[in-house]
Amino acid sequence: MRILGLCGSLRAGSLNAAVLRSAAELVVPPRELLVDPGLGRLPFFDADVETTALPRVVAELRGAVGAADGLLIATPEYAHGTSGVLKNALEWLVGGGEMDGKPVALASASPATTGGDRARAWLAQTLAVMGAKVIPRELGIPRATLVISDGRITDEPTRTALARLLDDLTEAAAEARAAAAVEVREVSGSLAS
Repeated sequence: MRILGLCGSLRAGSLNAAVLRSAAELVVPPRELLVDPGLGRLPFFDADVETTALPRVVAELRGAVGAADGLLIATPEYAHGTSGVLKNALEWLVGGGEMDGKPVALASASPATTGGDRARAWLAQTLAVMGAKVIPRELGIPRATLVISDGRITDEPTRTALARLLDDLTEAAAEARAAAAVEVREVSGSLAS
């Protein structure tokens, strides 16, 4: 069970990167969580480039998303939405189809009292349009500087909430995998007839 973590922040001391590091610590085999090396490496989305010469880094992102059983996206909130870097990554993913039916869990950590609620809501709508299956459970971490220290979540109730989010994502990914296997068997059976 492979989960891919995407961080919507480029800051070295990002609270949302800390969420993904903490999630990676909580994941135990046979699950694994791989964190994308950084969405800042992607060029700005350009539909002409997409159709003529897809950049290697974009192809790598699409491949990683396609190979993942589910995604955990940790996003900051900027101007009542997600970050530009995450929006840019999603624009590159729209045309590839890798998000279709992909289970996605959303988390946000913010020093504000809202915990990034508006960013998660914006992101959920965008992902739904892309065909992703956003799981109902999400994680908002308000006043995150009080529960994150040295790049990790240090508060046990918050770590427990993150573990529950990962469990729900794993369950959704297992259901999607089983449904895909049934679909393949049905197609194979109808071709053999």
